[in-house]
Parts: sequence; C-alpha cells; structure tokens
Amino acid sequence: MQIPTIVRPSKDLIRALAEVGTATLSGEMSKIGIRDAYICGPVSVSPGKTIAGPALTLQFLPKREDIYDVDEYGNPEAQMHRQVLYQVEEGDVVVVDARGDMRSGVFGEMMITYLQGRGGAGVIVDGCIRDTRKAREIGLPMWTRGSTPNFHTQTSLFPHAVNVPIACGGTLVMPGDIIVADDDGAIVVPIKFAEQALKIASEHAEWEDFSRHRLSQGGDLRKYYPLKDEVRAEYEEWRAAQSAQGQE
Repeated sequence: MQIPTIVRPSKDLIRALAEVGTATLSGEMSKIGIRDAYICGPVSVSPGKTIAGPALTLQFLPKREDIYDVDEYGNPEAQMHRQVLYQVEEGDVVVVDARGDMRSGVFGEMMITYLQGRGGAGVIVDGCIRDTRKAREIGLPMWTRGSTPNFHTQTSLFPHAVNVPIACGGTLVMPGDIIVADDDGAIVVPIKFAEQALKIASEHAEWEDFSRHRLSQGGDLRKYYPLKDEVRAEYEEWRAAQSAQGQE
C-alpha cells in the first residue's frame, strides 16, 4: 500500500512556534492572510501541554456497508487508521477528520500507546477516542471532542485515506502543515507561512512580555497594551537590558 509522505520542517522552527503559542500565532496570522486558523471543536484532554509538529492526516467518511465491511480486527492492514500511525516519525502530529462524530472511537489505548512509542507529539481528533482513562494515563497530548466506548467502525464512520487534505473542525489541514496546540486549542500554520508567522508572532510576544511586566507594576493600560509609540524607547531599553542579562 502506497501512502503519500510529507516534508518535515526543521526542529528549530517547530520549537519556536510552540514557544509562541496558539493565541499569539492565530492573531498575527490573521494579519498576513490566514483569517481563522483555529480547529474548532477538539479541546485539550491534556491540560498544561503544548505541542507543535507537522501534520499527518487521516480522513474518515460516512460508512456504507457495500464499500466498507471490515470489522474491528478483520484484515488489520486494510484499516487506514493503522496506516497513518505507520507513517509517524518523532515529533509528528496525527490530525483526524472524524466529521465531528460523537459515537465512533477513532483511536483507543493500544493505538495511542503505539503512537507515543513512535515518538509522536500528539493527536488532534475532530471526534472521539475510546479507552479514555487508560489513554490519558499514557501521557500523550490529545485534543478531542469527547469519548465513546465504541470502536472506530462500529457505527457510522470508516477510515478512508491518509495524508490527503482534510477538514478538521471546519478548518483545512494539508499534510505537512504545522499544528500548534495548547490549552486554547489547536491551530494550523500553513507551511508556506510558517517562517513569516514565527517572525511577526515572536516580535508580538516580546513586546507583550514588556507590557505584561509594566502592567503588573500598575502601568497605564492605555499606554502599554497595545504598545504605544510614546513608550517605544522605554521598551527598547528594557529589551536591551534583557538581552544583556541573557548573555551573562
């Protein structure tokens, strides 16, 4: 079975995007043409975790018995939810278009265990997982719509394709796009905009650090958020001092 592969970005780019976080990235990408990068629906079941990595995609379709009649353990290698896991390399994020279905458990404990064992960074499911308690105990960061006791093809869905364009939470995800996810949710950073998004988001995050510092000291919200030109010199002085401290 031939599965399309993806081109993985540099680890440095991935780490830097994770440090910036979803809120700043989403806001700044809206200024460069990506109006809404948010994958709406899946929420964190791993509070406090932040991940970033290239997307491996899995597409589910409505089940029709003349097209798909494989049971849970019948002909395992024909099951595309296994095939996406075989593609996982260290740092990859598996992103699943499960059509927002709340009855089918896309992955369970064993599949999550395998994904973690291959070095996957996490999973985003526009739908449900099963074996939820045990899956959480594994520690792999997960964003899902919920939980179900049903296995993946028990009810109304079947896994159809790997590494194809998908709609996850109403948002287009292309294989190889960078996913960033934290407690605010998951967003898509198109690979062609990743470097530009990082640059402007990092600049934003830096002046926000300064503004947060000043606001914590009782500084005037009207001057420090957003940063006004009248305090730009003060910011640059603070920035230089921070840089000097970092070099000591």
